Amino acid sequence: MAATKKKLKVAIMGAKGYPYVYGGYDTMIKELGERLVQKNVHVRVYNHRALFSEKPRFVNGIECIYTPAIESKSLTQLTHTFFSMIHACFSDVDVIFVVNSGNGPFGLISRIFRKPTAINVDGLEWLRPKWKGLGAKYFFWASKMATKFYDQIINDSDEMRRVYLELFDTDSKVIAYGANSRESVDQEPIRKWKLESRGYYLIVGRLVPDNNADLIIEGFLKSHSDKKLVVVGDVPFQDTWASSLKKIQDSRLLFTGYVTDPNELAALYSHCYGYFHGHEFGGTNPAMLKALGYGCAILALDTPFNQEMLQNGKHGWYFTKKADAVKLLVEKAEAEPQVMGQLRNTARQGLTQKYNWDYVTEQYLKVFEELANR
Repeated sequence: MAATKKKLKVAIMGAKGYPYVYGGYDTMIKELGERLVQKNVHVRVYNHRALFSEKPRFVNGIECIYTPAIESKSLTQLTHTFFSMIHACFSDVDVIFVVNSGNGPFGLISRIFRKPTAINVDGLEWLRPKWKGLGAKYFFWASKMATKFYDQIINDSDEMRRVYLELFDTDSKVIAYGANSRESVDQEPIRKWKLESRGYYLIVGRLVPDNNADLIIEGFLKSHSDKKLVVVGDVPFQDTWASSLKKIQDSRLLFTGYVTDPNELAALYSHCYGYFHGHEFGGTNPAMLKALGYGCAILALDTPFNQEMLQNGKHGWYFTKKADAVKLLVEKAEAEPQVMGQLRNTARQGLTQKYNWDYVTEQYLKVFEELANR
């Protein structure tokens, strides 16, 4: 009688947990984890204990382990992964999958225990303004350690692969971030903010300097546009930079804070005249993929990452890092409504196969199976 194939066991850690959908990594774990379960993989996700008032062991077939952390702004995420890694190494999981390059050093633990590992290292964290000084040095060092200790480095864009080859002399597998396309979204939810379809531009993202909301706001307010600029997002802590932005007085400017209702967010994306993307560091950006999936006309900061995502201008226009460049782009967008309409009509075509969650899952499964069989 043929032996039954052993069920693959994968542990996932480094984000807030499941089904806690807040940021890009959490979304990836949700989309990837649920699909892996459907493919008969045993998926274990390490949840940040303090964020979950209820702690069921299994949710939608995914095993949830609730590990503690030292609760402080700079230590929470790292200590949570440290405790999760120790737990996983003493368990019977076949493969450990970690997200976030900050967790690079913990690959040493799995190496000692001879557990196969993969890490998704994401963006250029050491260049982000919020990690000045010691924080920046740590992220650069941690990213380098990831290339030494983990069996497989995963990047989400060809440009990030090039960066890792150049800086750390290490090749990585490129598996993009996925997105879900959605058409004909009702505009009713945007009335909550007294907005009209195509009557506003949109920014979505954390209010941090490297997303350049200040630059976009300054450039937009310099223009003669009579549309609004809607800023969705905030920071989860008191921050002088974010507060100074929110104090700007102009009737065309609207700060919504976090929008957690998926239908409200879908409506905001779907009915904007143009979507501004000022993110400067990082590979495949989830907010940009959402904008493509909802059919937005995209106006993006000119970076190699944004060029790659928008196929070198096929699915959007670019601006340089100057307020006047934003002003000119707003005026161009309003002078050419037909071209903006065309960008909206073809945006979803930008979600090529590599951004399809089912395809993304297949790619990850192949990596996990190869690691388990080593």
